Amino acid sequence: MTLNKKTGLLFGSFNPIHTGHLMIANYMLEFSDLEEVWFVVSPQNPFKEKSSLLPEYQRLMLVNLAIENDYRFRSSNIEFDLPRPSYTIHTLTYLQEKYPNREFVLITGTDIFPTFHKWKNWEQLLEFYKFYVYPRPGSEQHELLNHPSVSIYNAPMVEISSTFIRQSIKEKKNMSYFLPEKVYQYIQEMHFYEK
Repeated sequence: MTLNKKTGLLFGSFNPIHTGHLMIANYMLEFSDLEEVWFVVSPQNPFKEKSSLLPEYQRLMLVNLAIENDYRFRSSNIEFDLPRPSYTIHTLTYLQEKYPNREFVLITGTDIFPTFHKWKNWEQLLEFYKFYVYPRPGSEQHELLNHPSVSIYNAPMVEISSTFIRQSIKEKKNMSYFLPEKVYQYIQEMHFYEK
């Protein structure tokens, strides 16, 4: 295995994972120097009872169904066992200790930056990690986008959201082209998001 394998981390609740997530991950693999992308599934926040949020292991299973045929992708449930609420800095510290032969890079949208100063140890994140950033609809320019740790990638803007997909399933709309085939089949079999 190569030393310092460059690994992109895409964090999210993936409720559910959709083609937009996969397009961003694929774009970053093809147009940056990343060698692999990990989908880091965020656990359920115990303080927020959201009936629309599937249990974390079901969301992880949907991610696995979506990426099972692509060796460049991997799912991660690393945050399931970490103290909650999970902070990105803690997750990265843990991952770095567990996988010392990887260089972790955060894949994020431009929309994180207006509130980025509220993240735990945000200065430390910028000091020790690189951010590969893709444009998000409606995001303003932000001074942190000029930070030396931040690289902007001109990925196509994807306006698909998990919220839109959940609402559409509830309204009995056909979402077959918005979700990977096996993900959609499983959601239908399990009647997820119908209520």
